[in-house]
Amino acid sequence: MKEKILLLVRDIIIAIAIVGIILAALWAYTGQFPDTPMVVVTSGSMMHENAPYGRIGTIDPGDLVLVKHINKKEDIETRGKEGSPLTKHRTYGDYGDVIIYYPMGNKERTPIIHRAICWVERNADGTYTIEEYNIHHASSITISELHLTNYRPKNSGFITKGDNNELPDQYPSGGICEQPVKVEWIIGKARGELPWFGLIKLMIYGNEGVSAENGWVKVGNAVAPKDLWVCLGLSLLAIAAIPISLDAYDYYKKRKSEKLSDEF
Repeated sequence: MKEKILLLVRDIIIAIAIVGIILAALWAYTGQFPDTPMVVVTSGSMMHENAPYGRIGTIDPGDLVLVKHINKKEDIETRGKEGSPLTKHRTYGDYGDVIIYYPMGNKERTPIIHRAICWVERNADGTYTIEEYNIHHASSITISELHLTNYRPKNSGFITKGDNNELPDQYPSGGICEQPVKVEWIIGKARGELPWFGLIKLMIYGNEGVSAENGWVKVGNAVAPKDLWVCLGLSLLAIAAIPISLDAYDYYKKRKSEKLSDEF
């Protein structure tokens, strides 16, 4: 009995140590300590229609995304014009970095995880410069592909947009983030993902404000595409099968050993 308790304590200590090592590695990579190094994606605003089954490599509901700390705007590569990117840096199905930020810098609001399209520089004379769209010292901003017309923001910052959204976050009546995203509003940029497992949290807390689309399924309090639920279920089964398989193997070895002992 005492031996079993010691083995259990040992296993618990090993498990805690492994979790600690993983968290330390994540914090070291992301630079987010003591804040969480990962966020759970709740909506389908970054989904891609042509993504393969399971949607690995794009940002989808239930994904756990690593958040890497940034210090200045140069740490973020913008996409630029659609179909004519200014960078070869590609993340999550398109060009440019995906950033996580507090809308209007309000930390009481749910962070947004969208792609950085361009940087708006509000000049000292009140004009605007956007290098990505070859706009220089303009009195207002008009970019047809972003549905911005005579846009006059109050500050410099990033124009952001969900890959699956028609309008940018800064669309005046969009209700997301009417001003360009300042660097100080940014939590970090997305780097890497653990697909599907964030659905477990969403099942409990839900993804409020997200409506089920065609092919989506509700489980618990969460809605997400059916293939994501299937992949989560298969992953959990695979994880559960590991200790069961090890126990079965140990039992087989023990029985085989006993059989050989009986023969001799």
